[in-house]
Amino acid sequence: MTAIPLPQIETAPTERGDAARNRALLLDAAALLVAERGVDAVTMDAVACRAGVGKGTVFRRFGSRAGLMQALLDHTERELQHAFMFGPPPLGPGAPAIDRLLAFGRARFAMVEVQGEVLRAAEKAREIRFGGPARAVGVTHIVELLRSAGVEGDLELLAAALLAPLEASLVLHQVRDRGMTTQRLIVGWEDLARRIARC
Repeated sequence: MTAIPLPQIETAPTERGDAARNRALLLDAAALLVAERGVDAVTMDAVACRAGVGKGTVFRRFGSRAGLMQALLDHTERELQHAFMFGPPPLGPGAPAIDRLLAFGRARFAMVEVQGEVLRAAEKAREIRFGGPARAVGVTHIVELLRSAGVEGDLELLAAALLAPLEASLVLHQVRDRGMTTQRLIVGWEDLARRIARC
């Protein structure tokens, strides 16, 4: 069976080593601020202070706060994509398909926990929710895992059904407004995945 190539998230032009390190430093600082104080705390000043650089450096690199937020999302998505394509099992190759699928769901829930507000803001844009490269990568990955697990039927629709409960806006609503725990959501999602995979 020939594997379907995964769509790639667009990458920035190749950067010099020091520029790439500075970019990663700034994005890591932004991610830590989100995790510690929420998305509203992520200002250009705060990121510069946390990274130990001048505010001008942040503006030169990302242009605006919106540019920084988009770069942060792209950075996180690329890390997840790299992990499930090349990382160690069970998320990466080498584990049974169902184990990889469950690991993918857990990794997605972990992303929402850390960067949910940023993801939710991005999901408000229809083109990002339903047509963006990150979603296409997720759908293709799940389709391949379902195919490897021997699942039959409309795999693209089944993959979409598995991705829907992982959307940040829904996860945050269930946790914050409905009082559900993240662990409950993970267990429920894994039950859905096992039912679809019939295992």
